[in-house]
Amino acid sequence: MPEEEVVEIKFRLYDGSDMGPFRYSPTSTIAMLKERIVAEWPKDKKIAPKGANDIKLINAGKILENNKIVGQCRVHFGDLPEAVITMHVVVQPSVTKVKTAEKKVDEPPRNNLCSCSIM
Repeated sequence: MPEEEVVEIKFRLYDGSDMGPFRYSPTSTIAMLKERIVAEWPKDKKIAPKGANDIKLINAGKILENNKIVGQCRVHFGDLPEAVITMHVVVQPSVTKVKTAEKKVDEPPRNNLCSCSIM
């Protein structure tokens, strides 16, 4: 029985530390990888994603889309043997909308002064 092909991936976090390597099937989606990253995120990090949508994965200089599969992420370099793929993890927490009234709190109040001179 042939051994199922697996892809080893490690994730480089914003502070230079790594998670993994983990083994994935080439048919695993990027969305599945993001879910695992959120589930296994180190508790001692100051910045943590709340969900998979807060994470962007970068491989070979490209931001990977959720519907891509791991098998499409491999980059072959001539005759070099397949090695562990390193993907960079960028955490971008989703931005909540700020009311316009709250934004203007820092602005100094405007004084509508009119000066007219009649001669």
